[in-house]
Amino acid sequence: MIPLCDLKQQYLQIKEEIDAIMQEVAASGYFILGPQVKAFEQEMAHYCGCKYAIGVGSGTDALHLSLRAMEIGPGDEVITTPFTFIATTEAIGMVGATPVFVDIDPRTFNIDVQQIEAAITPHTRAILPVHLYGQPCEMDAIMEIASQHSLHVIEDAAQAIGATYKDRKVGTFGTTGCFSFFPSKNLGCFGDGGMVVTNNKKIYEQVEMLRRHGGRVKYHHSELGLNSRLDELQAAILRVKLRHLDSWNRLRRKHAYKYNQLLTEVPEVQQPREIGSHGITSPVASRVTGELIEAVYHQYTVLVEDRETVQSELGKANISSAIYYPVPLHLQEVHHDLQFALGSFPVAEHASNHCLSLPMFPELQETQQEYIAGKMRGSSRSSQFDSENKKAG
Repeated sequence: MIPLCDLKQQYLQIKEEIDAIMQEVAASGYFILGPQVKAFEQEMAHYCGCKYAIGVGSGTDALHLSLRAMEIGPGDEVITTPFTFIATTEAIGMVGATPVFVDIDPRTFNIDVQQIEAAITPHTRAILPVHLYGQPCEMDAIMEIASQHSLHVIEDAAQAIGATYKDRKVGTFGTTGCFSFFPSKNLGCFGDGGMVVTNNKKIYEQVEMLRRHGGRVKYHHSELGLNSRLDELQAAILRVKLRHLDSWNRLRRKHAYKYNQLLTEVPEVQQPREIGSHGITSPVASRVTGELIEAVYHQYTVLVEDRETVQSELGKANISSAIYYPVPLHLQEVHHDLQFALGSFPVAEHASNHCLSLPMFPELQETQQEYIAGKMRGSSRSSQFDSENKKAG
């Protein structure tokens, strides 16, 4: 079976480094907010190119604590995308605010910046763009809108660590950037973990305090916080992996290019796109006015017409695939109170009905990609044949 993500291969490649650092942590006696967390926070701030980084319990907590630190709550609105993981709106709901959805760009799967301004009301406090699948959002336009309306920007970069927009790491444009270290992420730990990055000292101090039960001094609590601390073991593992992240991301991009070449002759498959000099280009390293934009392909996600047939054929050929995400957020039961009907955000709904993610991990072999593409071509022909038969019938 070709897996969607092969974490075992990754571990075996860096086994000696990982095993050594785990033993070092075990022998140190420090397990919570110790030297490994502090060092990792400093290294992440340096890597991202920002002043502050705060390790937290998960990517969801990073979003939640960012909203808390900005004092966003009941009666406030946060503009975001309906095509993402539930954690994005879960965090908004946890502070009592209301998500306001904007449809997505059909080429990048990210929030359509042309529709953001129309969604702003007197209750809007923030824009929460998601760099989905590791594809950078159009941050220039988002930041300009936010500046004009005095809004915070919280970047959900859970799937996009290392991605750049005009030579600048995503997560560093807004008031905060939020990362997830879930095991399958491009930079993943051995459990849950997350991080908030920011250049705002006040926000940094507030998030740092809130992650420790709302107290700056032990046993003295100024407000109700929560227990959301990246632990020493996870921080140590992430420090090792951070040294390999750029090379892993380069391999992901290489695999994306290869997929694109292999799938070019399959008209039933719409390949992922990146922002480029003319708006959107094929997934090669794109440049806008001489500045580099690079996606990091947490997922390589295509759109296919008959997804059920294609996924079934891939499964028969021992090829894993996944659907991220089958139900857009505005149609989720948890958001029933927002009263959105089918057709409210047609582009996101179309993506949910047709998206399919193929195997993507640094250790993926070219021969495996050729095999996958061959089965995609075969399943697409089969799908087209079935469709024609149905029409004839």
